[in-house]
Amino acid sequence: MFVKLFSKKSPRSDLELIEAYKETRDNKFVGELFERYTHLVYGVCLKYLKDEEDSKDAVLLIFEKLLTDLLRFEIQNFPPWLHRLTQNYCLMYLRQRQREFKRSEDYFANQDDEGMDSDPDWHLSNKGEKHEKEERLTSIEDALQTLNPEQKQCVELFFLEEKSYQEIVEITGFTLSKVKSFLQNGKRNIKKQLGILTLVFWLLFM
Repeated sequence: MFVKLFSKKSPRSDLELIEAYKETRDNKFVGELFERYTHLVYGVCLKYLKDEEDSKDAVLLIFEKLLTDLLRFEIQNFPPWLHRLTQNYCLMYLRQRQREFKRSEDYFANQDDEGMDSDPDWHLSNKGEKHEKEERLTSIEDALQTLNPEQKQCVELFFLEEKSYQEIVEITGFTLSKVKSFLQNGKRNIKKQLGILTLVFWLLFM
């Protein structure tokens, strides 16, 4: 009886999180699931796309794709399924980029310098992406200000300055268990403020 009362609740399995998402449509379950594999997804993207920024963008888009695909498919083993999904996305992206490159070559072949400068679509995509990233970064900065001083200090040292646990202990004077607690609670509070998609963006881009 005492064991049941005081034992820690074990984390949900991948399939349990998927079932919870299907039943509730609550994105937090996909967020918890995806958080386990974010850096593995990023590694696959980087292998295929050969570009850090493109790979980071791809991770965000794959997360968004998961929100719909998890409802469409019956999944028995999530990690290999996610690997195939990521691989297929990257191959599709490369094919699309190749087609766009071909169209760009054809376009530039028929444009002089003045024509390119006056084209209203020139740089439009890049400007939109830059604006979106700037908005997310502003939201992240605002969310950091909502943390208590200890959480904020530990989060900034760990994620922004890439300090190790031991280095944070030496800098702050907190115990190791306190550092881990401040990081865990700080990350949870940021997730509440921003939502999982922006949190994934932050972990990758910062």
